[in-house]
Formats: sequence, structure tokens, C-alpha cells
Amino acid sequence: MVPFENTWPYERIMKDFYVDHCPFCDANHVLLPLKQREIGEIKSGKKKHLVFPCCYSKLQIIDIDDDYILADSKVRNYL
Repeated sequence: MVPFENTWPYERIMKDFYVDHCPFCDANHVLLPLKQREIGEIKSGKKKHLVFPCCYSKLQIIDIDDDYILADSKVRNYL
């Protein structure tokens, strides 16, 4: 079972990938430095090191589907 706290939603608009807000600095509408080719590689098992351009926080992507990024660490904070 995938741990929910390690997932983050993203959107694809044309050829670009966005998150509604950054899980680290809470910046809005962040354009992710991902390409379609990399999405296919991640789905086939390759890990991807992602640096958010808004705050330079780092995230290791271990899997991805059409809606969510799966990281190797927590990205969701609970109150």
C-alpha cells in the first residue's frame, strides 16, 4: 500500500507539469522541471531527483501516475 503522506498531486497542461502549490514553501502554481520522456522513465522504475524551482527544496520521485507523484519521504504535513 502506498503511504498517502508520500504523495503529492500534480497536473499536466499541454507539455508542462505543475503543482497547485509547493509542499515546502507553499508557492502557488509551480512549474515542475519535468519532461514527458522523464515521466515514462519514472513509470518504468527509474528514480528522479526533483528540485522545486520556487525554493530549491529537493524530492526523490520513486513512482508517478497520471495524478500523483510518489516520493521516498513525507511531503504532506498533518496538523
